[in-house]
Amino acid sequence: MSGLVLKLGPGERVLVNGAVIENGDRRSRIAILTPNANILRLRDAIRPTEANTPVRRVCYISQLVLSGDVAEPEARKQVLSGIEQLSRVFCDHDSRSHLNAATAAVMEDDFYKTLKLLRVLIPREDRLFATQGTA
Repeated sequence: MSGLVLKLGPGERVLVNGAVIENGDRRSRIAILTPNANILRLRDAIRPTEANTPVRRVCYISQLVLSGDVAEPEARKQVLSGIEQLSRVFCDHDSRSHLNAATAAVMEDDFYKTLKLLRVLIPREDRLFATQGTA
């Protein structure tokens, strides 16, 4: 069997192609067999009020594609522009690697992978803002 297997905790919610699915009282597994299905764990979702930093805003746009709230062509331009701006700040090799991989994922219309790659930068961004606050 190929595809994605989601392991859900009791009461956990997941968004699959725009539909919210809530797990029952026990842990369970759901196999997603449809290729390129848009999936987002709601516990990992960025709320609109949380999209208050450059990395979080780009992640949020990627997330909107997964929720079906923004069309891929429109989001592609915004996400690529956001990644370009982020590449001016994140200059270390590892961050650049994530940004390059995120760019490739956008070009392949894989916004889940894009979101996953960009989320790695959130703790780094938090550290940058913390450093600026103490300077």
